[in-house]
This record gives sequence, C-alpha cells and structure tokens, in this order.
Amino acid sequence: MTYPVIHSCPVCQHELYVKKLQCSQCNTTIENEFSLSKFAAFSEEQLKFIEVFLLNRGNIKGVEKALHISYPTVRNRLNEIIALLRQSEDVDEREETEIIDQVESGELSVQEAIDLLKGNKGG
Repeated sequence: MTYPVIHSCPVCQHELYVKKLQCSQCNTTIENEFSLSKFAAFSEEQLKFIEVFLLNRGNIKGVEKALHISYPTVRNRLNEIIALLRQSEDVDEREETEIIDQVESGELSVQEAIDLLKGNKGG
C-alpha cells in the first residue's frame, strides 16, 4: 500500500523534501535530497479539477459538464488554484529576502547565502 506524499512538516509546517526513491520492480534505491513539485501541496479534489480542466483544454463549459458544477464554481476553483500557485512563488521570494537580511545582519556568510539561494532555485 502506498500513501500520498505530504508536502509540509506536521510539526513545524516547513517544506519537506524526498530523501529516498526506490524502484517497485527491482528495488534499486536512490538517496539524495529531491524537491517536491508545487503541485504536491494541492488536495486530491484540486488535482482532479486541474486534470479535468487540462483534459478539456481550459474549456469551462467542458469542466462544468464533466464535474457537474456551475460556472461560478468552476471560476472559484480556478481562482483558488491560481492563488495557491502565486502563493508558492511569494514564499520563494520571501525566503530569498530573509536570506539577504541574514547576510546583512551577519547571521549568514555570503557563501552560506549563495548555497541556500541555489537550493531555492533547484540548482
């Protein structure tokens, strides 16, 4: 049995990363620090909505019909998802600002800041 991946720590609410990947067939294991997609934060209902929206090529009438929901509900769900995507972008920008502030206050060295900022960009 597999469980859905959680994206934030249940203790401190910070972002989690994947530490180990394992093949279901041959059991090959790869260990490192892997980041999760921003879509990992979406609920099952939101992911289903995104899937239906994409399969209907963004046609709201098609989404209405497929999910048996009204036009205003489709728009509200779409706006909710857009807000969550923008929020995840804002978090990255806030983290970068905090890192720069820590360098200015002497809490971090320039090299530590560079390493952290590279980690935020996935590189």
